[in-house]
Amino acid sequence: MTTVVVTGATGDAGRAVCTALMAAGHTVVAVGSDASRLETVDASFRFVCDLTDAAATADLATRVRADVGSVDGLVHLVGGWRAGHDPDDWGWLEPRLLTSLRLTTLAFHDDLTASSAGRLVTIGSTSAAKPTWSGANYATLKTAADAWVTSIASGWSKAGTAAAVTLLVTSLGDGGTPVERVASRVATLWSEGAATLNGSHVDLTQPE
Repeated sequence: MTTVVVTGATGDAGRAVCTALMAAGHTVVAVGSDASRLETVDASFRFVCDLTDAAATADLATRVRADVGSVDGLVHLVGGWRAGHDPDDWGWLEPRLLTSLRLTTLAFHDDLTASSAGRLVTIGSTSAAKPTWSGANYATLKTAADAWVTSIASGWSKAGTAAAVTLLVTSLGDGGTPVERVASRVATLWSEGAATLNGSHVDLTQPE
């Protein structure tokens, strides 16, 4: 049985992913910043944490190992969106899109590397490939996040047991990729070979 940490678990995508992973037989560790909302998420364990805080994120990983055990998967769904290039919007986006990803992947990197079926899953945006001035902050940060994940994939390329996967969407929910489609795709990743998955960008914008 695999243990999967889902961050951003109280959002629509997080809830759908947690439910799909539970249905597939995984032990699901849901992480969010709001305790009351987290209680309504379908999960085996729940932890409250501010993933933009380095000390809190490192402590989270320690608590998960102590209370649950080693981790085989990390599905990072912390995010957000704001248009433009305003410094205030950058300040709002950067901790959510980049800092939380860096801190969380660093905290659980050794677990995923040691697992025989380590999986890191993140959400990428097709808009980042065509940056515009009206969305400069978002595109820049998503590009940086993708570079971070690609770097992790490079480190796992020789071992062939862990895989970093980016699921590409235009947006999530109404008018974009349904969260249910994201959830069902995430749930399949442990039945596929790590060597094939590692470093891949799975396009969920195309019709099924």
